[in-house]
Order: sequence, then C-alpha cells, then structure tokens
Amino acid sequence: MGHLLAPLPGLFSGSKWPRQHWMNGAFFGTTEAVRFHTDMATKRKGKRSKAAPKPKADYTSPARLDKVFAALDQLFPQAQTALRHENAFQLLVATILSAQCTDERVNMITPGLFARYPTPQDFAALRQEVLEREIHSTGFFRNKAKNIIAASQKIVEDFGGQVPRTMEEMLTLPGVARKTANVVLGSAYGLATGVVVDTHVFRVAQRLKLSKQKTPEKVEQDLMKLVPQDRWITFGHQMIWFGRKTCQARKPLCAECPLNALCDSRDKTV
Repeated sequence: MGHLLAPLPGLFSGSKWPRQHWMNGAFFGTTEAVRFHTDMATKRKGKRSKAAPKPKADYTSPARLDKVFAALDQLFPQAQTALRHENAFQLLVATILSAQCTDERVNMITPGLFARYPTPQDFAALRQEVLEREIHSTGFFRNKAKNIIAASQKIVEDFGGQVPRTMEEMLTLPGVARKTANVVLGSAYGLATGVVVDTHVFRVAQRLKLSKQKTPEKVEQDLMKLVPQDRWITFGHQMIWFGRKTCQARKPLCAECPLNALCDSRDKTV
C-alpha cells in the first residue's frame, strides 16, 4: 500500500508547488511543515519530562544515623571486646594474635600463655621459635611471634615497661596499626582516639553506605566524621558484634535485622 501514500511522479514537479512538502500522507507548505515539526518535538519532550528524577537518598543524614545508633544500642548496650585480658599489655598481645584468627581461638591459648609469660619483660626475652610454638594455632605465627617480641622489647626499652597511651606512640610498636591501637587505647585505657575498623566494621559500613572508601583507614576517617566522639569506642564494638551476629559476610540475617528498613545493600537476603 506504500505506493498509494506517495505523490505521483511529476504531479507537483512544476513551479506551481515549489514550497510544498509531503508528510504522513498530506501536503504542507513550508510554514505548516515547520509548525508540524515543532509540535511533534514539543510532544516528545513533554512525554520525556513526565518521569520525575528519583530523589537521591541521604545515607548519612542525622535522622538516619540516630536510627542506626538506637538499633545498635538496643542490640548491644554493653558492647566490648571479646578478647580476654587483664591489662593493656595482654590486650595488645591478644589483638595482634587475633589478626586472621577468631577471638575464640585466641581466648583458648592466651590464659596459659599469660600465665607462663606475664610481663612485657618475659615476652621480650623469648626466643622467636619458642613463641611460635605457643601461638601456632592462631595462624601466621612466625610474623606474629616476631612482632610480639619486638613490640615487647620496645615497650621495655622506650616506654618503661608500660603500653603507651597515645596513638602516635602506639604506632611506633612493631605489628601495630590503627585498628590494634584503637582497640588497646579504647578498651584498656578508655581513650577515644578513633573507631576500630576490622573486617566486620568495614563490611557493615559499606552495606549501610556510611562509607564508600576501599581501605580500613579511610573508612575510619569517614566514621569519625559521622559518629560523635563519645560513641567512638562503643560504636566500634557494636559494629563488630553486629557484623558477627546479624550482618554476616556470606549470608546476612536480614529478616531479623532491626536495620533492614534502612538498608538497600545489594547483599540483602530479603
């Protein structure tokens, strides 16, 4: 049927129709043709403008953060480290041992370890191969033994046998980065120098979109800006427990999570 809609060859080829156009089966003069195109463009634009842009979610708004804090307070009102210790030095050793190891495993060996070697001086005098045998089950035992002995020697030689009380001094100890320093300073001394960011805190912060950073250090800086300083110590431990009990790595328990309504992570299971 296409040949019935097209103009007959030569029908309007003369000068009588120099400014006419064939469009959609009808003839239009130049003015009408321009108006036709303008009307069609306006209609198309109108159709596109009907879809309003989706408002951008504010994941770090004070209202949302207050809900996160309230849920964590309800779940873990007395959150603290799971590593058993009696003083700052024991907590330092236990935290170093906990790298790539469960707290439960560390707690199985530290009572006997601290009974045999109760002071920094005792650890400083140990041969590395002896300590390696003691801590073998925690994994990465060679590097851990080396760092624990070296840190103990520095504590004895430079800090009078006492674990230092500042972040700057803590970071001079072998095997100690910000996470370990924050655990010791916060839990042993009650000093809020930062937020503990372990694998659990890192994962939960990403899922709740409290940070998009790719390193623990940068995630900590984001959390320190969002969380009031008087919450830094408790918040870190609450996030650790929340990551262990609810927001687990492989299969988060979203159906029983009090933060489910606030979360739109792609890892959600409901």
